[in-house]
Amino acid sequence: MSGLIAVERADDPRLVPFRLNERGLATRADKRDDGGAGLFLAEGDLVVERALDAGCRPFAALADAARIPAIASTLASMGVDVFVGGDDVRQLVTKLGMPQRIVALFHRPPRPSPRELVDRSRRLVVVEGVDNPVNIGSIVRNAAALGWDGLLLDHTSADPLARRALRVAMGTAFSLPHARTRDLVGELAALAASDTAVYALTPHPDAADIRGLRPTGRRALVIGAERSGLSDAVLEAATPVRIPMAADVDSLNAAAAAAVACYALG
Repeated sequence: MSGLIAVERADDPRLVPFRLNERGLATRADKRDDGGAGLFLAEGDLVVERALDAGCRPFAALADAARIPAIASTLASMGVDVFVGGDDVRQLVTKLGMPQRIVALFHRPPRPSPRELVDRSRRLVVVEGVDNPVNIGSIVRNAAALGWDGLLLDHTSADPLARRALRVAMGTAFSLPHARTRDLVGELAALAASDTAVYALTPHPDAADIRGLRPTGRRALVIGAERSGLSDAVLEAATPVRIPMAADVDSLNAAAAAAVACYALG
């Protein structure tokens, strides 16, 4: 049966998919698959609506029975199973202290290959080793808000469709195409060979002051992890740039640095 379906028990077997962790929703192999495999969880009206507007295919939803949001009725009208329950049921199922009015599972959409993304992006954010999904979500939101049009991740960085990343990004991941690569240095070399200015953020004092740069053509901004920064190989494949810091402060966190640099180079 499809439509609005009342549930009264958190252990209802039909709710098992909503209790899955990230690896249960999408395996490592799923996340490597550019064709789209596995599921992702969208939390809240806005993120669910943006996933649907982006063409993502819904699997099922869980909504507040007392205040059924309009998007739940929309999903039900599409033939999607929308389970509705009270706060206690939804809290136990989703492990959220304050359960959202709706969460929805979607099939992970296809994504471009690294080469396809590079070819069609004029302002590309590149990340290496950023394994915190909150930072990835913030970087996505910053890049999308400031007009950048692509995100290239190395294979160690967090998933932009991870639950926490999507929540922080407020669903902007659906408007910022992303791709993954196991050869980040090779992709940066290809970018440089295609007349793209490639800038790598670093706190090193010898790096160029970002305030003095005025790029006019295609550009890429490379951001590394907060503790380790960018690898030597990546720094050698790009122009090192720095955001000037006050005395006794070495750097910003990855998300804040991305916001400043996307604005400065945008």
